Amino acid sequence: MGNNKNYEAYYGLPQEVSFCKKCVISNQRPASTIEFKHTPNSKKTTMHLDDEGVCDACRNAEQKEKIDWKSREEELIKLLDKYRKNDGSYDCIVPGSGGKDSCLQAHILKYKYGMNPLTITWPPIMYTEYGYENWKNWIDIGGFDNISFRRNGKVMKLLTKLSIENLFHPFQTFILGQKNLAPKIAAKFNIPLIFYGENEAEYGNPIADNATSLRDKSFFSFKNIDEIYLGGLSVKEIKEKYNLSNADFMSFLPATEAELKDKEIEVRYLGYYLKWIPQEAYYYAVENTGFKARPFRTQGTYSKYNSIDDKIDDLHYYTTFIKFGIGRATYDASQEIRNKHLTREEGQALVRKFDGEFPDKYFNEVMNYIEMTPEKFTELADKFRSPHLWGKDDNGNWKLRHTVNNDGLDD
Repeated sequence: MGNNKNYEAYYGLPQEVSFCKKCVISNQRPASTIEFKHTPNSKKTTMHLDDEGVCDACRNAEQKEKIDWKSREEELIKLLDKYRKNDGSYDCIVPGSGGKDSCLQAHILKYKYGMNPLTITWPPIMYTEYGYENWKNWIDIGGFDNISFRRNGKVMKLLTKLSIENLFHPFQTFILGQKNLAPKIAAKFNIPLIFYGENEAEYGNPIADNATSLRDKSFFSFKNIDEIYLGGLSVKEIKEKYNLSNADFMSFLPATEAELKDKEIEVRYLGYYLKWIPQEAYYYAVENTGFKARPFRTQGTYSKYNSIDDKIDDLHYYTTFIKFGIGRATYDASQEIRNKHLTREEGQALVRKFDGEFPDKYFNEVMNYIEMTPEKFTELADKFRSPHLWGKDDNGNWKLRHTVNNDGLDD
């Protein structure tokens, strides 16, 4: 635990750095991963530690052990019976890119429970070769129909660059497009049910309602589209500066009220009904859809099969390390500790070895894609380091003030 009251904390993060007593995550983890506008001191909901120093995600994992999963599966079957169609038409949507989770979701819904899912894909910004092969295998070996939405490449490139410059968040606009595609496709094809995999509570985010009707949600109006922020700038600013129109942004924004009018569409999490264990999802995907792990260790962590389809993925996790002091090894180890695949001590060792490793394999390719110099990226990284998390050692090198291994600059 570290008290940094003398240092400014960006992003509304807690000034005092604390680590979960069960896993290796800190209270600096933002519970919401989507940022719309950047101000260094804007408030963000962060990972909560209870009075015993245990994080939200670990407490959720404890609750999972008390759930009657047989009863939950019976709930699932009743839900599927309600929506199952017998005329060959689609009765649910499974969004995904062919990663382990979407492979499991689609396959088990179709082959165990008799549903006819339409799989949909908001493609990665820059496909990896093995990520693209996994996507094809998901469709071809798994046996699914798929819609892959090719959004405006010019705008995707621009918004990715703006997200890095203004938010230091390479994935912001990708996440928005990915989340907003499913309701639009569901409305277009009159498909009543959307299935995601894990509930966000698995990672310590606020627990999402398992059953959500899209008609109950409030969606944006074209009257205020200019006030929406993408990549840290308002749509109005982007349109004026880059000579774009409203039409250029529509694929990144939520479904409109007009699109959802009179549509009965529900969003559910399969992880609510079936016990979700990421490592088991990986084995299932390998066996049933030809999923293959990365042919080398992912930089910044020790694993090979999580989030491997996008060349920008590794850079995204590096930016979380810069902004929040939490790298990819911390995320992976925390999850595996909760699932009893690692001890906390083993997790600490992995964090010490891999967290914050610079992802140089695709770095230059990514910089060329967004037309940014490596020097500019380094300058941005230093700008987004929160003073309460980072300081310089006697040699002028950046170092975290506090770490889970208690070997930080101020520990």
